Amino acid sequence: MPAHEKLNYLEFPAVAPDATKAFFAAVFGWRFVDYGPDYTAFEGAGMDGGFYRAPLASTTDKGAVLPVFYSSDILATQAKIEASGGKVIKPLFSFPGGYRFHFLEPSGNEFAVWSETAD
Repeated sequence: MPAHEKLNYLEFPAVAPDATKAFFAAVFGWRFVDYGPDYTAFEGAGMDGGFYRAPLASTTDKGAVLPVFYSSDILATQAKIEASGGKVIKPLFSFPGGYRFHFLEPSGNEFAVWSETAD
């Protein structure tokens, strides 16, 4: 049951919904349900959500929220992202609490991955 007044669902634009679905399924194991040609819902991400067809992308340089994944093996996660068509736009860097990199998925939306260690 959804929790009262808590975040419950996220929606992102997607220029290339099929490529975006394939990317997140391959890298993170997300599952998808299509609702027509212009919307797909995802689950298995820690929070459910969806992608709607749009000629836009969600990036921090435009003021968008930055969704951040946790990884217990950040280098392996980065390798999966790059092998599946993701593009690293901010290489691995340290910050108080660990290490992080930012990437674009095939529709151009920006995400990040963090870990306590870089190995």
